[in-house]
Amino acid sequence: MPAAPLDVLALAAHPDDVELCAGGTMCVLADQGYRTGIVDFTRGELGTRGTPEERDAEAAASAEILGLAARDNLGLPDGDIQNTRENQLRVIRAVRRYRPHVVLTTAETVRHPDHGDATRLSVDALFYSGLAKIETTDDDGAPQEPWRPHHVLHYMQALDFEPTFVVDVSDVWERRMEALLAFRSQFYQPGGEGADDGPQTYISNPGFLEWVEARARVYGYRIGATYGEPLLYRHGPVGVTDLMATLGRERPFR
Repeated sequence: MPAAPLDVLALAAHPDDVELCAGGTMCVLADQGYRTGIVDFTRGELGTRGTPEERDAEAAASAEILGLAARDNLGLPDGDIQNTRENQLRVIRAVRRYRPHVVLTTAETVRHPDHGDATRLSVDALFYSGLAKIETTDDDGAPQEPWRPHHVLHYMQALDFEPTFVVDVSDVWERRMEALLAFRSQFYQPGGEGADDGPQTYISNPGFLEWVEARARVYGYRIGATYGEPLLYRHGPVGVTDLMATLGRERPFR
């Protein structure tokens, strides 16, 4: 049987990318009753800390905290996410399987080469997924119907951009951080045993977690919230038919 459709599907180069950049958004959506899922492109096997097996288990634990309806891993090689037709077809199969209304994907302005490679692969695959003459089958060999998501947004990674939307994640901040810290092999564990064990990386020190919170506070402040997560709408401008409904929430100026 085909998978039940998802309202929102997030794509990521590595397990923990979504948790790091859009974990609060995923929590908010799940709490609002939407079906959410993540497709990780690689198992993060080139990471300085942890093993692929550890990261598999961490991703499963985080998925429960986020309230995901589905989480898959495409098994692409870490450090070598090529925008080939073969890899596009892997992404297309996942998109056609879940038929999401909205897709969140990696940023265009990036620090890590894998993130930029994942962006190019994902946006091309999302377009080609809507072409009927590109044929794919599901796991049982049944043909899949074309599907292109209605909206594509980029979540912010290491480098800033001017966002189109900022999601208020204040009410789910603690849970969002719990989902991130489920990746125990990757991130500093405040007060945890062995928190300083292993080689130090860009993301494994306490200062990095302070930066994560600081940036969320900056973008939250811009919308009058405590914490916010920025998103960039890929195909602007955003069309509206009811401007008042779109702007129905009062802006909470401080």
